[in-house]
Amino acid sequence: MPEHPSAPTLPQLLENACRDSSRGLTFVGGSFLSYTELRECASRISQGLRENGTGPGDRVLIAAGDPESFFKAFWGCVLSGAVPCPLAPPADPSRARPQLEQLRELLGNPLVVVSKTAHGDLPDAGLRTVAVEELSHTASDETRHHAPAPDDLALLMLTSGSTGSSKAVRLTHANLLAAQAGKAGALELGPADTTMNWISTDHIAAIEAHLLPMFTGADQVMATPATVLADPVEFLRLLAAHRVRVTFTPNFLFGQINQALAQRPPSRQETDLSQVRYIISGGEATVTATVRAFLDSLSGCGLRGDVVVPAFGMTETCAGSVFNREFAARDLRTEFPPLGRPVRGLRIRVTDGSGEVLASTDRPAATEAGEVQLRGPMVTAGYFGDAPATEEAFTPDGWFRTGDLGHLDAEGRLTLVGRTKDSVIVNGVNYYSHDLETVLDELDEVRRGQVAAFPVRPQGADSEQLAVAFTPAGDPADDMAVYRAIVAVRSSTIMHWGFRPQLILPVAEEEIPRGNLGKIQRTRLRAAVEKGGLDAAARRASEVTTRFLGGHVAPESDAEKTLADVYARVLNTAPVPVNAGFFDLGGTSLDVLRLKLEIQRAFGIDDVPMATLLQAPTVRALAGRLTAGQGAGGDSAYDPLVPLQVTGGGTPLFCVHPGLGEVLVFVNLAKYFTGERPFYALRARGFGEGETHFASFDEMVTTYTEAIRRVQPGGPYAVAGYSYGGAVAFEIAKRLEADGDEVGFVGIFNLPPRIADRMNEISFTDGAINLALFLELIDPGDIERLTTTLRPLPEADQLAHLIAHAPQRRLTELDLTLERFTAWVHLAQSMVHLGRTYAPSGSVAQVRVFYCTPLHGTKQEWLDNQLRHWDGFTRGPNRYIEVEGEHYTLMSPEHVQSFQATLRRELGRALG
Repeated sequence: MPEHPSAPTLPQLLENACRDSSRGLTFVGGSFLSYTELRECASRISQGLRENGTGPGDRVLIAAGDPESFFKAFWGCVLSGAVPCPLAPPADPSRARPQLEQLRELLGNPLVVVSKTAHGDLPDAGLRTVAVEELSHTASDETRHHAPAPDDLALLMLTSGSTGSSKAVRLTHANLLAAQAGKAGALELGPADTTMNWISTDHIAAIEAHLLPMFTGADQVMATPATVLADPVEFLRLLAAHRVRVTFTPNFLFGQINQALAQRPPSRQETDLSQVRYIISGGEATVTATVRAFLDSLSGCGLRGDVVVPAFGMTETCAGSVFNREFAARDLRTEFPPLGRPVRGLRIRVTDGSGEVLASTDRPAATEAGEVQLRGPMVTAGYFGDAPATEEAFTPDGWFRTGDLGHLDAEGRLTLVGRTKDSVIVNGVNYYSHDLETVLDELDEVRRGQVAAFPVRPQGADSEQLAVAFTPAGDPADDMAVYRAIVAVRSSTIMHWGFRPQLILPVAEEEIPRGNLGKIQRTRLRAAVEKGGLDAAARRASEVTTRFLGGHVAPESDAEKTLADVYARVLNTAPVPVNAGFFDLGGTSLDVLRLKLEIQRAFGIDDVPMATLLQAPTVRALAGRLTAGQGAGGDSAYDPLVPLQVTGGGTPLFCVHPGLGEVLVFVNLAKYFTGERPFYALRARGFGEGETHFASFDEMVTTYTEAIRRVQPGGPYAVAGYSYGGAVAFEIAKRLEADGDEVGFVGIFNLPPRIADRMNEISFTDGAINLALFLELIDPGDIERLTTTLRPLPEADQLAHLIAHAPQRRLTELDLTLERFTAWVHLAQSMVHLGRTYAPSGSVAQVRVFYCTPLHGTKQEWLDNQLRHWDGFTRGPNRYIEVEGEHYTLMSPEHVQSFQATLRRELGRALG
């Protein structure tokens, strides 16, 4: 086994790594940074931290997601004696401020270090913030490096608790270095073992993957999660290109790679994997069948049959601390393999419900399952500033309670069989059931207190998946009420957690099991699913959904079959009926961007216009468009109406685009109208090839009014508009009333009636920056600097600068080129020019103004001084309804659930 130089603390580990100046970190898509250069940069940041008033023992939140910025800041903290604490934004942005406020109290007003690109993403929670780039410009002073003791606190890692508040795991220098020694010994690693990490830097696995090669004197490669998850086969390409020998992944990636390789298997010539020694599989259960398929499909690329090593570890154990190197030799016929034996220094024991020890690594024995407990030098001593959580996590005799259920075999190999904690692990990430249940409990379609989120693992699945059982608020025999509830649960889950439930189960109250104190027993729900006890609820959900999607119609032509496969991959669902719309199947505004890329790849098409995807959302309709060459193009093919949701007998709602002309902003909102009323969006002219911009405001209003009448020949009508679209909706309502029709609802989303002054303020530069902000190509904190930089430049150079400095990942997600961005900016500018001469006149019966935090000033000033001017353009009293969020975010994922409820209630009041 290779010998490694002793390092009692992290600064000494860095010093040891610097002995070979050729070794270091390669950042995929970026630069190479030797360990020596890393130390020099960290030394400057260390001095910068001191100048910002941060000293030994002070806590520092690092909110820099890109690996290079993160690890520079991490080592700057270490050398200054400050305690780094990685921070990732929550999946639900509305939780960002509460999270920071809780951490401010827990950690004692920590300094927040951000990367330049992430600076504008953090809400103001009263914490000091400084950019890594700013700290890096400080002059180095190596004489002031802090010399810690081995038992000093070195790192805090955040982990969600059962209350939803973050806990901070305390890890000392001794914990971290004992863990590296244990891993290096168990895997027999040395200087030749280049590692690669793609897990996000807020996860302990990323810290492990960084420290371990430094401990062994090896090189390391760092990628971002987006790099791998956007195209799972990229994982293999990176392994080959960088001659990686050791890497890590949760099991779900094996499944995604298997799926991708079925479409386009690589050859050894393009992807040589013969150098790979270990792919550590952890973070979730390893599924043997998935791994076998992975190994079989890549054997032709030189990948050895014994590279996959199942492992177990937790944040509290400095990541991987149990490894099964015998998997290929002994366990390839199991469903879930044992996780193996602990590294040197770690002890395991299994206890029953009364605390009696059933087996341990000191006394291995084949026993029934019990609680898995750990002890060793790599195990945390507890949670920072949280004595109750620490006390709960340890037994009276000092063993850490993992919360996992498992058993040891006669050879001391650990197998896990479940968890005592109420959580769901999806794609290697831990989600807490109560967190989602709190959100779903607010839905009008769900009976209060009757919702449960729990994990399931369908046979053959690559990862745990989410199931949600709930009692509908309406009549359980009413198919429409049940279907609307299913869609609302699915949509809210996607908005909150970012993925779809595998199972949504409408059940009676008595089918949700509870303990003596009324607590939902989620483990019993999981057992009921696995034993078939909830098959009737699953059939009910499937039958209701299939009925309202028009029944299952199978694909016929090759184009339909190809598209159905693409839909299934994007939405992770099958089979896909060719007559069901993409959004009806659960697609979101982000999914449609991925759909566009997948279709272009599958059909070898350079560009599929977004209008084609929006206006032909079913497999059958889209296949017809694609095989017909996407239509004639030009103005003759332009149709402003986009049917985002077409079920329900209520009065249809027609929503007009904001000033950027696009309607994707309405996609997530429209889902909540399922079964209630159709929801159409109006899209500006000029996105399609050969389409001209509107020549006047009047032409735009006329075009939209005629399109509405084609779908709904007579009133009552319901129209609304977001921002700029509010003025257009007002004019449409006037036209409809002038023709003798009733307009029962006019909704204005945060816009006063007079827009000309605002339009005259928007220069070309402002418009380009606004679009870049909307598309998340820039951060709000960059606006002032970019405005100053771009104004003197020619228009074409301004746009080129924005694209050149945009994140490549985001450009890829949007399939956005300079040419397409330029066309979109000019379309948005045409909207601005039309608005400069618009002057409202006349009246409608009434408007409902939904107002939120404005771009400038207070909400009350905005309401009193601007929005109430609508009273001069109506014949009756208006309603002013306050909604959550800011002007650009009132329909974003964090606010759409509350906004839809408010909007639907107002529509109900207006239309009955």
